[in-house]
Amino acid sequence: MRQTVPDDGPITTPMGLYEALPYSRRCREIWQRGEHLLIGVSPGNSYFSHRRIAELVGWGLEFFERIDIVYADLLIATQFEAFGYAPEHAQRRAAKEVRATARRIERGVAEYGHRNSVRVHALSEFTATDAYRRLHRQAVDGLRVDPVYRTAAESMARGFLAARLGEGLAPTELQLAAGLRYITAELPFFLDTPALLGVPSSVSCYHLQLPLTPVLFGRDEGVRAAARQAYAVVRPAEVSSVPAAAAVVAGAARTA
Repeated sequence: MRQTVPDDGPITTPMGLYEALPYSRRCREIWQRGEHLLIGVSPGNSYFSHRRIAELVGWGLEFFERIDIVYADLLIATQFEAFGYAPEHAQRRAAKEVRATARRIERGVAEYGHRNSVRVHALSEFTATDAYRRLHRQAVDGLRVDPVYRTAAESMARGFLAARLGEGLAPTELQLAAGLRYITAELPFFLDTPALLGVPSSVSCYHLQLPLTPVLFGRDEGVRAAARQAYAVVRPAEVSSVPAAAAVVAGAARTA
């Protein structure tokens, strides 16, 4: 039996392991349908241990008929090259991180056990599809024609790069460009997962609010998510406040 979803406030289960915060009323309505949850995993992100993945899968299936996990395996080497790695070394380092990520995901899904409701994909599996190409082009072109979107994307890239740069250091133009390429490669799954996976509607989730969230899910113009695409912060229930990244979206409209 699916868990009942309240009309407001955090979404959780009686066990209270995780809680979800849909970005807007429309995002909550899509969550209430319970059709599909997308979990995106980036290489090198220590948050996504195999245990965490097993917990998220088990918790998510309390609400959704199907879960897909997509892990990034594109442009990882480009990131390392932008930080001074020789191309061959960058390729080896990237391949190692991607393999480790795939193993953690498979171990977590296997630990939970219900494989029929959970599918795992590498991002590269989608790049040849018409839907991905269309959405990726939208994400890339938006950097040129939508200044609000570009500002948010650059903020997200700087946040991503900060972990590698160290405190107080700004990225070079090359590093920022590499960060933007990495982000736009993943954005199709924030714009229209249903078109990519053939599901009626979908909620993309992450454990932080992102600078791009109000842009993609809180506007009626510019680069924005499809009507059947939602976003929610899904975080451990013991976290009592939205992480610092949410400050970027303070005051944003929640009624999109």
